[in-house]
Amino acid sequence: MVHELYQEIILDHSKRPRNFHKMDDANRKAEGYNPLCGDRLRLYLKMENGVVKDASFEGAGCAISTASASLMTESLKGKTKEEAMVLLDRFHDLLTTDSAVTAELGKLAVFCGVRDYPARVKCATLCWHTLKSALENNGGAPPASTE
Repeated sequence: MVHELYQEIILDHSKRPRNFHKMDDANRKAEGYNPLCGDRLRLYLKMENGVVKDASFEGAGCAISTASASLMTESLKGKTKEEAMVLLDRFHDLLTTDSAVTAELGKLAVFCGVRDYPARVKCATLCWHTLKSALENNGGAPPASTE
């Protein structure tokens, strides 16, 4: 039952991604590319006083990549740079270790099943690698890659 709910959330976010638009007033940007499946992503952040006030993305990718970016941009709003980096680490652990799902992941927990498909982990983490580039490089980052 839980597995079906997770699939439903991922499909919903892949078909109707939230925050899928260019953000003209973004003050941090980064691009990501997954050469294994061709997923491409441009991430936009509007940071004020170290807090993510808004987040959006554009690009083309598989259902997992698009859903991950959609849920990530929803989860980032209102978080500090440090909180966003902790969330990134927790999400990465969820996909690459046997760590338990924690409440702080919220809806991002739907990706726990992706760790069973190693080739798909890069799809789910593309936007997160791109986020790291945007946060660390003030938007002047070279494209992030999951190679």
